[in-house]
Amino acid sequence: MRDRPSESPTTFDCTHYILSREALTYMAEHKLPQSSWLPLSLSLDRVFKDKEEWLSYLKELGIEKNSHVKTATEGALLGAVIASGVSPDLGIISDGAGQFRLLVHGLCWVHAERLINKLIPFTESQRLVIETVTDQIWSLYQDLKSYKNLTPDQQQQQKALLEASFDQIFTQNTSFETLNQVLRRLLRRKAELLKVLDRPELPLHNNVSEQDIREFVTKRKISGSTRSDNGRRCRDTFAAPQKNLSQGTGFLSGSTSPIGEATSRREIESEGKT
Repeated sequence: MRDRPSESPTTFDCTHYILSREALTYMAEHKLPQSSWLPLSLSLDRVFKDKEEWLSYLKELGIEKNSHVKTATEGALLGAVIASGVSPDLGIISDGAGQFRLLVHGLCWVHAERLINKLIPFTESQRLVIETVTDQIWSLYQDLKSYKNLTPDQQQQQKALLEASFDQIFTQNTSFETLNQVLRRLLRRKAELLKVLDRPELPLHNNVSEQDIREFVTKRKISGSTRSDNGRRCRDTFAAPQKNLSQGTGFLSGSTSPIGEATSRREIESEGKT
């Protein structure tokens, strides 16, 4: 069986490692112990030319536990990615998986609502309370969509009201205890779910991105990864044209692969309707 690629940030195609402030912040946020973080912080902005030099440095500092090496390496790779030109203010909307919780992270509302949608009611009253809470959530979602189109002054006026609405929904106690637990779980992610209040340009969900890679993920689940780097590049290059053909559009229409440059009008119109 072929090994599947990890979904960790350590799979970035970086050849060097940098202990930048962003790298150290990532390590701290991902709970790298102080005993490991402090000696690393003394080498602020140090650049390591390759993996061998980086791992040798970690060993020199006594950082050898796999989980600690992984967290430190992810942080140093993030430092290298930012140094290469990626903005530290880049917004990322995800389902909340750990490997995507970096830079300016927001939580996808569609994925958040699925936690409630998955609940199985055992009585009619439980079914009704789930339905009520779901309606409340999507009402707030529509308000957040409208917020994105307001002027800055109008947004400032609405921000506190939307935060209050969020609190009212996710702090309520219903007659269904399992639902209450899910609401509290989402309440702890308030800052990520309401990221749009500070960054109105960010989307509220990542469904469009999910749809773009769904075919690839399905294929990976069945057959594993590619056998070589050439195979990976070939797969990635033809992914967009293949999707266009499956949608009935031209081979290069809307392709963002190396063999196409136009932007797909269909995708833009689809996003505008959601």
